Amino acid sequence: MRTYLIRRLWQGAVAVLGALAIVFVAQRLAGDPVALLLPMDASEEDFAAMREALGLDRPLPVQFLVFLRDAFTGDFGESYQWQAPAMPLLLERLPATLELALAGLAFALLLAVPLGVMSAVYRGRWVDRLAKVLALLGQAMPGFWVGLLLILFLAVRLQWLPAFGREGPLHLVLPAIALGWYPVAAMTRTLRSSMLDILDSDYIRTGRVMGLPERTVIWRYALRNAAVPLATMIGVYFANMLGGAFVIEVVFAWPGVGRAVVDAVFARDFPVVQAGVLLSAIIFVVVNLLVDLSYGLIDPRIRHG
Repeated sequence: MRTYLIRRLWQGAVAVLGALAIVFVAQRLAGDPVALLLPMDASEEDFAAMREALGLDRPLPVQFLVFLRDAFTGDFGESYQWQAPAMPLLLERLPATLELALAGLAFALLLAVPLGVMSAVYRGRWVDRLAKVLALLGQAMPGFWVGLLLILFLAVRLQWLPAFGREGPLHLVLPAIALGWYPVAAMTRTLRSSMLDILDSDYIRTGRVMGLPERTVIWRYALRNAAVPLATMIGVYFANMLGGAFVIEVVFAWPGVGRAVVDAVFARDFPVVQAGVLLSAIIFVVVNLLVDLSYGLIDPRIRHG
């Protein structure tokens, strides 16, 4: 177990370092942020002074080493746009992103688990066909398009729910549905396939022969063993929701980390983008590590060597 944990931590550190290197290079190719910070009539001396103040006049290898040093300490400097420390600025918005990701994941599970189980139990019937249709729609419609449709019909035409902002529980409903809509399709299909394999196993048939209630056989024994691949998807999609919810946050004006990073990208605000990438990479690595370690709790037969 210890060897496995050390190996996974090392792999996570390499992944985080690779993400930081990619964003460092990509941002330097995006253009000069000084051009956005200074007025159009600024002199060459003003540009040179600003680049020196931001450390952009140094050679790229030196900038990268300074960047790595700051990344390890969590100090990315001040945001060019908001004039505030970059990492604390994002950490203030992290609860909003966590709230949205958890709500989106809850919506996906509340819809996918019953559909996946019932479509496997009643294969070939109307429940199974309904699950297949929803899975097809889920993968054919991207989250931002679902969000726009929800705003158009539920917020604008019917005026049932608010469309923008984060002022109460009702403001969370539409972005959570838009964010969780795509994972529903993959989770339903994965759980259905896993349940079909489990339902044909010997111990399920033995439980039925022994007279166990069908509800106990399905929801206690079959679902628990079929949940291992689902747990992997939960971890992956939850990490993606935390790090990749920026589109939904922009569509619904949700004040989370993703929206701040998107604004920073357009403003060439290097400190905020770099801090956002580091935060997202760490969250992704930690969530996937926790998912891997949870396999033993879901299925005691699984052991990490």
